[in-house]
Amino acid sequence: MKTRPPRRSSTGASPRAAAPARAPAQPSTPAPPPERGVKAATFRLLLETAMGIIRDGHIPSVAEVAVRSRVSRATAYRYFPSRSALITAVIDSSLGPVRTLSSNLPDGRARIHELFEQTFPRFEDFEPQLRAAAQLALEQWALERAGLLEEEPYRRGHRIRILGHAIEPLRGQLTPALRQRLHHALSVVYGIEPVVILKDIWGLPAREVQRVAMWMADALIDAAVAQSAAPAASRRKGR
Repeated sequence: MKTRPPRRSSTGASPRAAAPARAPAQPSTPAPPPERGVKAATFRLLLETAMGIIRDGHIPSVAEVAVRSRVSRATAYRYFPSRSALITAVIDSSLGPVRTLSSNLPDGRARIHELFEQTFPRFEDFEPQLRAAAQLALEQWALERAGLLEEEPYRRGHRIRILGHAIEPLRGQLTPALRQRLHHALSVVYGIEPVVILKDIWGLPAREVQRVAMWMADALIDAAVAQSAAPAASRRKGR
């Protein structure tokens, strides 16, 4: 007796092959920094020292930042109790404006263009810091799997909210499943990852990296809109 192949969903995926999705990890957020006085000055000193060390090529320990800043280790650890806390503050300082970016544009594609155009130049300006954050996350992933991680892990993921805001106007054009898939796909082409691949492997300049990333984003949006419209067109033909 012949068996039927598994029915595919409107997104093109086999229901049997779909793995249950885990909830995304909550991204690390920094503690509010001191606003004035000696504490604020010390915080800025430690943060600026860490930024400088990262620009020189490696992720510093909190102790190294203390030594370079001529601050006691005990003091430094009060502000940054771990490398995770330190990198969280570094990235927040680097990408703060990106994380608060909002748009009133009514078109989802236009919002994505606006987002890429405004933020990829900032990725270039703070490339060493973003690479350091990705490096720490990968290092901690391995340590966590081996049961050797001795600090709270640094979690990435602010792009989820940022991209979710950008594609919100597409809600009426896409099925919920395709909107989620587009959200997932855009998170791959937005951020430091395409910069690392296209600069390190292909040797592309920063401006071309942005163009390629934008081209990929447009292609993903086109594919999602076309796939979402296909079932409706089929139903109309069948009437």
